[in-house]
Amino acid sequence: MITGDDVERVGSGYKSDPGASSSLAADAYVDQRWFDFEQRAVIGRSWQWVCHRERLLNGGDYVAVAVAGNPVVVVRTAAGALRAFYNVCQHRAHELVSGSGSVRALTCPYHGWVYSLDGSLTAARHSGHLVDFDVGLICLDPVLVEEFGGFVWVNLDPAAVPLREQSGDLGDEMAQWAPDVEKLTLARRLTYDIKSNWKNVIDNFLECYHCHIAHKDFVSLVDMSTYQVTTNGIYSSHMAEAGKSTNAAYDVEDATVTDHAVWWLWPNTCMMRYPGRGNFIVLHVIPVALDRTLETYDFFFEETAPNPAELDAIRYVDEVLQQEDIGLVESVQRGMATPAFTSGRIVNDPTGSGLSEHGVHHFHGLLLEAYRASADGH
Repeated sequence: MITGDDVERVGSGYKSDPGASSSLAADAYVDQRWFDFEQRAVIGRSWQWVCHRERLLNGGDYVAVAVAGNPVVVVRTAAGALRAFYNVCQHRAHELVSGSGSVRALTCPYHGWVYSLDGSLTAARHSGHLVDFDVGLICLDPVLVEEFGGFVWVNLDPAAVPLREQSGDLGDEMAQWAPDVEKLTLARRLTYDIKSNWKNVIDNFLECYHCHIAHKDFVSLVDMSTYQVTTNGIYSSHMAEAGKSTNAAYDVEDATVTDHAVWWLWPNTCMMRYPGRGNFIVLHVIPVALDRTLETYDFFFEETAPNPAELDAIRYVDEVLQQEDIGLVESVQRGMATPAFTSGRIVNDPTGSGLSEHGVHHFHGLLLEAYRASADGH
């Protein structure tokens, strides 16, 4: 069990001023107790991205996902309501559905119990003779679900504040910079299995202090002199203008989107709008083990078939940018597991430029808040 004393130890170098602060101690990245604790204290108590709303438009549409190791299913009822439940049959705990699709009811593939799309049990085979058994009193355990910013989200914490309230101005920012997001469609998914703790992946995403050194093509794609990182409650914004000259990343000659707009939403969802045609990218960082992280990179375009420029952008992300970042975070994970490292100083630029790690500092502050709220079994 993680105690309050454990939390204070890993956060001993953290100061409210990012210019005077250090990162969290390496134990939080390499000790199995911390990973197990975070599944409950962080992932299990935060809004988790599921999919674009297009996958749950019609009655009967469903998507099954795992959240902090728990199977969850999100469905659209015939009346149009969005509902989510633990994807667990109340008979013998078998998962009801997998993947995504469309159904009239949720039928358990183990013993055939049938649930309506509002979660109530409607049929249990050969149960009529059971003592004190009432089908009408059994239903699936609900999970909070919300549609926000053109996407669907769930939260395992039944007391969670709605995402729309928690996220402050994020919805307005997304609507301003990506007004077409609800009309876009999934064109490509890239998946990566990374040998690193999930927090290293987020840390790396939240600063561009490393970009000139590690992403030489990227810094030709955007005008780094305009790069600004702004922290806001449970999210941060990373904005820059597109470069004005030919870049080494991919062709943006006919781009209608001429800004680089990025948002990170606590704790593990990253959303991007890159220079090009109308587009939106969701990077979902999924903790699967202490030193293993699954990433899904979903590209949403105006059409399901990417045009040549979009294919070039996907190629750049897949073959260049991601390979660079994966190499970085896997190296950091190996270094953190040695006795040579405990924590490092946060490099802060008071102007909020991209050459700063105040976004990482913001993330670590939120982590410490979540840790303190759940330490000692709370």
